[in-house]
Amino acid sequence: MVQQDQELDLRLFRVWMKAYHALFANIQKDIERYDIGFENFQILELLYSKGPHPVQKISEILSIPSGSITYVFNKLEKQELVKRQCAPSDKRVFLVLLTDKGKQLFDDIFPKHTDVISQNLSFIETEEKEQLIEWLKKIGLGAKQLHEKGKQDDTQF
Repeated sequence: MVQQDQELDLRLFRVWMKAYHALFANIQKDIERYDIGFENFQILELLYSKGPHPVQKISEILSIPSGSITYVFNKLEKQELVKRQCAPSDKRVFLVLLTDKGKQLFDDIFPKHTDVISQNLSFIETEEKEQLIEWLKKIGLGAKQLHEKGKQDDTQF
């Protein structure tokens, strides 16, 4: 029984990875047509969808090293797509926000981008999407717990 479960787990993982790579390739191709760059697009999309964020939080959310994030923000500022300002609650914290030019850019490209995502997910029904969201959350949280437990086990020797 254990071997059957492991074989099923491996099959699931392979199918999942193939689907991920196919979907990601299509999404990346869409992003490339805007000539922004993937990291830049991620940052602009985050700010467009979720509003201003502290520099450090963006770095954490998008897994961009703190040394690289400054370089990326400098480039985006030169293009006048974002600006940094001190947080009202703490002058040591810098918030990054979209400029009017950045917002206009995303007002134009974001609906097209979401259409591409929707086209790529149009092969499953709404109910299946909702189930998949719950399953992926469950897998992600479980994997995160395993990772954190592994960190704890590593420190106890």
